[in-house]
Amino acid sequence: MNRLACATLEGVDAKVIEVEATFTKGLPGFSVVGLASSDIQEAKERVKSALLTNEFVFPPLKITINLSPSDIKKNGTHFDLSLALLVALNKKAFEEEGLFVFGELGLDGRVKSSSLLFPLILSLKEQGLIERAIVPKEAITYLSHISGVDFIAVETLSEAIALLKKGEFKANIEQFSYDAKMFRVEGTPYYFEEKYESDFADVKGQMIAKRAAMLAAAGMHNFFMEGNPGCGKSMIAKRLKDILPPISETELLSIAKHQFLDGQTPDFKAIRPMRSPHHTATSASIFGGGSGQAKIGEVALANYGILFFDEIPHFSKNVLEAMREPLQDKKVHIARVNAKIEYAADIMFVAAQNPCPCGNLLSKSKSCRCSEVEIKRYQNRLSDPFLDRIDLFVVMQEVSSSDSRDVTSKAMHEAVMEAFKRQKARGQERLNGKLAEDEIERYCILSEEAGKILEGAIVKFGLSHRSIASIKKVGRTIADIHGNEKIEKKDILEALSYRRRR
Repeated sequence: MNRLACATLEGVDAKVIEVEATFTKGLPGFSVVGLASSDIQEAKERVKSALLTNEFVFPPLKITINLSPSDIKKNGTHFDLSLALLVALNKKAFEEEGLFVFGELGLDGRVKSSSLLFPLILSLKEQGLIERAIVPKEAITYLSHISGVDFIAVETLSEAIALLKKGEFKANIEQFSYDAKMFRVEGTPYYFEEKYESDFADVKGQMIAKRAAMLAAAGMHNFFMEGNPGCGKSMIAKRLKDILPPISETELLSIAKHQFLDGQTPDFKAIRPMRSPHHTATSASIFGGGSGQAKIGEVALANYGILFFDEIPHFSKNVLEAMREPLQDKKVHIARVNAKIEYAADIMFVAAQNPCPCGNLLSKSKSCRCSEVEIKRYQNRLSDPFLDRIDLFVVMQEVSSSDSRDVTSKAMHEAVMEAFKRQKARGQERLNGKLAEDEIERYCILSEEAGKILEGAIVKFGLSHRSIASIKKVGRTIADIHGNEKIEKKDILEALSYRRRR
């Protein structure tokens, strides 16, 4: 009995599937067993046509193909090639350990790509389960980004059959090299782009908000802006993605994996994603869902990048409260009758809101039309536990004709890069805004004077444990911007200025 390895997706993770075939005496037939979905059942017709087109003669035997383990539901057209190879080589005994086979078949025997190939192979590689694979040649443009896997590219079924007959499985594809700027910290490469589609120089005034935006980017801190309509909240949010820290290969591939799962074609550029769902978006579209098979949402697509909620009080209460899980644990759990999955949600959360329903509460030239009850109801849309998970709060001023263009995106990006290098040189796996409790104690060390100031603030403002952690993380980022080894008095005072006032 011959065997080949393939895989199927269970949520966002790949599970190895062993494809095995037997040829027994009985009425000639061709069946696939092992919880195969309809697209795999349809593969029988594609396999038959591809084999007959390539002058293969079916033996007068009963062909049974089993997909093991049998209790996992399998789906995807990438099983075609492994099915066809097992049928075609029924007379040749072989058993290649660790050889994976992926590919959809055309009726003429051409080997085609599938949108699931990249997520499958990347997931297998992350689990250390794959070393070599036979794949469609047309998929190499994106599969070659995955290092550590020997890819054997084929264009036709007959080419794949010849490879298995010879038993030669040498990689015929070179690994991809990224077309982006790069530097190394402790031997690890990090990639970045210096393209500023929109410049912070376009945002006049708002020096405090732009300073806070740079700090948010440097440490990937959650960031909240409040201000009158037209003061520049959305402008700042949209320019943030161009000054974010550089990206590692692991992060870049994870972003591409989620894009494939969403049906997009990634460009593999060293740019962190930014997602900005509308406030009318449903909970399922933001967090993921689905009745038959759970799918990812906006939070997953923003992984390692920015999730921006504009006009945040208009989002539903369910969405806002559900955001507490990814902001705290950097993960999202989706539980359905037919699927339970968990996916990474390591996001930088950015939010913006008006001070009141009409937007003029902070205006010096316009009068607010809202009653105290309306203002209170509007501001109470956001709960304290939710707001406690945000590190930086800024109240923005009205735009004035005397406001100047004081800083560029390039200058801010350079400062972010230097802060990033300092964080990585300390041995931090995660950036300041994402540090866990034990990591805060290890890396956020305060000077004696800074420690006294923080202790006084805890007593005066009644800060919660989570608020104290946020202030320390922001202080650590400010110290990195200033080039300080410890968090000094000036750093902690500035960090305290960004805390939530009410």
